[in-house]
Amino acid sequence: EEFYQQQTNCDLDFADVKGQENVKRALEVAAAGGHNLIMVGAPGSGKSMMAKRLPSILPPLSLGESLETTKIHSVAGQLKRGSSLISQRPFRDPHHTISQVAMVGGGSFPQPGEISLAHNGVLFLDELPEFNRGVLEVLRQPLEDRQITISRIKSTISYPANLMLIASMNPCPCGCYPDMQKCTCTPVQIQNYLGRISQPFLDRIDLCVEAPRVEYDSLVETKAQESSEAIRQRVCEVRNLQRMRYGGTKVNARLDSRETEEFCRLGEPENEVMKQAFAAFGFTARTYHKVLKVARTIADLDGSQEILKQHLCEAIGYRTPDKKYW
Repeated sequence: EEFYQQQTNCDLDFADVKGQENVKRALEVAAAGGHNLIMVGAPGSGKSMMAKRLPSILPPLSLGESLETTKIHSVAGQLKRGSSLISQRPFRDPHHTISQVAMVGGGSFPQPGEISLAHNGVLFLDELPEFNRGVLEVLRQPLEDRQITISRIKSTISYPANLMLIASMNPCPCGCYPDMQKCTCTPVQIQNYLGRISQPFLDRIDLCVEAPRVEYDSLVETKAQESSEAIRQRVCEVRNLQRMRYGGTKVNARLDSRETEEFCRLGEPENEVMKQAFAAFGFTARTYHKVLKVARTIADLDGSQEILKQHLCEAIGYRTPDKKYW
């Protein structure tokens, strides 16, 4: 099935982002393989700015995806008058005061919630720990099953929820941790703040990346930054590669355990690296599979058939910040 060719008229471009190369790289990997990502960093380091630019590097919707997305937005009464097919991937960024019903959908006549409105696109949760714990916990099942089932007395209805979850957060209430010179929080406050995000929720995140404060030299840098269009071309190439490998619109992030074994095989040296990381970071089985899928995407971006040591090390590197904070 061909991509529904519609040039995205995204006004936001990665060329506007100064510095933060490691976060841009993580977002490119996430976009290429459809992975969930969390950014941890000080306020003002550009986390929201970069998340809002993510749609500009995602591949265009295929015609089938476009029809599906339009149908959901139509049911929810979210289509603009006189508009036809939705041609841009949805980008939903609900406020942290959102209720459970608004997130998952519901009401006496079950309507799609934010999870379904982000189908085939991005759900962005800014200030993640500020969200109600119950709201975050209801996200766990749809992130795994790619659909949400709403049960009411009169009916049970399922809506698709095939989305990329992108979240951003400060490392502590004041935002300055681990810079102890500036951080005004007590260890208990930091622990309580980070503790609002449960381990099962974190297990569903593929990449965790730190966004450091932007240095002055980066801000006044006059060298042109890479444009969204250049990144998007690489992402589209990798997505096409996955279409040929798996058929349909399946991406690396959606591989089941059998497919992961088949397509994310490791050689002997890589196995040794993985074994050490598994012990050192206390990976769960779910985390182990997520690291393999991310490594597969990094290898695809590199144009490599095999997952090599450097691909695996980068994928493991995207798991270490969460071990530092949680």
